[in-house]
Amino acid sequence: MPKLENQDLAYLQLLSGQYPSIRAASSAIINLSANLELPKGTEHFLSDIHGEYEAFSHVLRSGSGALKRKIDELFSGELNAQDRQDFATLIYYPEQKLPLLLKTIPDQRAWFQDTLFRLIRLCRKVSSKYSRAAVQEALPADFAHIINELLHEQEEVENRLAYYQQIIDTIIDTGSAGAFIVAISKLIQRLAVARLHILGDVYDRGPGPHKIMDALVDYHDLDFQWGNHDILWMGAAAGSEACMANVIRIALRYASMETLINGYAISLLPLVSFAMDTYQNDACIPFIPKPSGEEEFTENEILLMARMHKAIAVIQLKLEAQVIQRNPHFQMQDRLLLDQIDFERGKVCVEGKNYPLIDSNFPTIDPAQPYRLTPQEEMVVEKLKFSFAQSERLQKHARFLLSKGSMYRIHNGNLLYHGCIPMNPDGSFTALSDDGQQYTTQSLMEWFDRLVRQGFLASQKAQRQKGQDAMWYLWSGQHSPLFGKRKMATFERYFIADRTTHKEKMNPYYDYRDREETAQRILRAFGLNPEKAHIVNGHVPVKVKAGENPVKADGRLLVIDGGFSKAYQEKTGIAGYTLIFNSYGLLLASHQPFESTQKAIEEARDMRSRTEILETNTTRILVKDTDTGREMQQRIEELKALLQAYRTGLIQEA
Repeated sequence: MPKLENQDLAYLQLLSGQYPSIRAASSAIINLSANLELPKGTEHFLSDIHGEYEAFSHVLRSGSGALKRKIDELFSGELNAQDRQDFATLIYYPEQKLPLLLKTIPDQRAWFQDTLFRLIRLCRKVSSKYSRAAVQEALPADFAHIINELLHEQEEVENRLAYYQQIIDTIIDTGSAGAFIVAISKLIQRLAVARLHILGDVYDRGPGPHKIMDALVDYHDLDFQWGNHDILWMGAAAGSEACMANVIRIALRYASMETLINGYAISLLPLVSFAMDTYQNDACIPFIPKPSGEEEFTENEILLMARMHKAIAVIQLKLEAQVIQRNPHFQMQDRLLLDQIDFERGKVCVEGKNYPLIDSNFPTIDPAQPYRLTPQEEMVVEKLKFSFAQSERLQKHARFLLSKGSMYRIHNGNLLYHGCIPMNPDGSFTALSDDGQQYTTQSLMEWFDRLVRQGFLASQKAQRQKGQDAMWYLWSGQHSPLFGKRKMATFERYFIADRTTHKEKMNPYYDYRDREETAQRILRAFGLNPEKAHIVNGHVPVKVKAGENPVKADGRLLVIDGGFSKAYQEKTGIAGYTLIFNSYGLLLASHQPFESTQKAIEEARDMRSRTEILETNTTRILVKDTDTGREMQQRIEELKALLQAYRTGLIQEA
């Protein structure tokens, strides 16, 4: 054994606290070595969920159809198509589906026996990729021992058949069958997916992002790549006034305030009072909200929302200008438009050209100091900011995103990010500078990652402010990897009729990403093998109706935003993509619009999906081929060194 350095010995002494004897270290080596030979667990990729809780929940429960495929494999010879669908629905929604099924079943005892046997068989199938210890860790507490026995029993062995049957009969006789079905169904859901990857944009548009976040907080294993909408809510939670104003404005623009008011208990009363006083004689036509159609509003409610919408939009423009003025290196001075307004003529100068304003009522803007908040606006901002800071649920979700999230992630040879790698028109990578340091590609992502954490955690106010300003830049800055556009035309869309000013030109990345050479350059920039690795990307919906393909760059880049949000489905023609990476290869699932949870339960209407095999491996991928396997192998080497230290007397057994 090579001579140990002092630091190596110190580490082994720490390790000996966890493995205090030769037997303990040897046992760990045996277990880890065996785990390396298991099949790789299934990874599940979702992106751009945008508040669509019901569709998200169904995709999560069904594993994007993975469970249905396993049910068809196991039971196609004994159950017809409708019975297999009912069985799948029972697993997805056991609490709700079970009572409905029991109403139609005359011989419930026989049905319980058959169903319990089938659930156990399916559970064995999905648990086969896991070590016994990992399965035991996932077992529901109330039925852990029973499920453990059933999973590892061999009912075909004659002398064990009676034992196995007795367990099933006793579950039924004690009235526990219903609770057992619920417990094992949830276990099956959990074991079907080893790890979940969320590629950003849980927030905005739909009514349920807070519910989605609750589900993610409780999920067993996941990572999160921040999207521009997520970073906006994180910024608001951290204390960024500009981010907060954007969050409220978007909610009012789409008349979608469920998350703010009921989800996070954010009080908008200060804004209500201010808007009613300030814009009481203003019809606020450009600010009439765009309801989704799921909720009806009275004329008075719409007028109130329009006035609130205008009030917060003007406040937002002032707050954003203050961020831009604090950060000249953002190079966003062209977004300072309030001082370009000719209040007497009702015109505004944008990029050297004058346009008539479609709304020129600005009672809170002082032409001499257009970016200064009025005392009343300052009071509104302070009260709203306090409400965001005091929302326990929002703060919990923001901290979760901070702990589980990042600007990008490399996992098992795949590069995951939400938006783009900023590029120049000639296809070269954009570099940004800060304090004399240049950042591009991977270093750019990591710099922004540090700034986001700084916005939450820095002890100095100036450093926190810098981080929070960076979050706002990530939302709408020209070279933001999360935004990916030259500008956000908020002012133009509200105040200028000429639609050419509304155009938000995409970053050149979106022109180049179809090319295999571009994907390979990006992968190399992140230290990955361009011949084997993939980029998984979201953010911009794939317009399937227009013939766009989610598989780009000869298979090196996969776009999985296909329109989860109902707002995008008319353009995309589908309801989203999800990606599955199992031990056999990569599968892309395209989904049709999800009708409702109620219909899924009552009528067993699954989300119609089509799965395309993107890549099949000639040999099955094992744990030893993954990032987790490499970590295990490193631990094995460390434990072998510990064994040697025990046996040579360098460290004493406990």
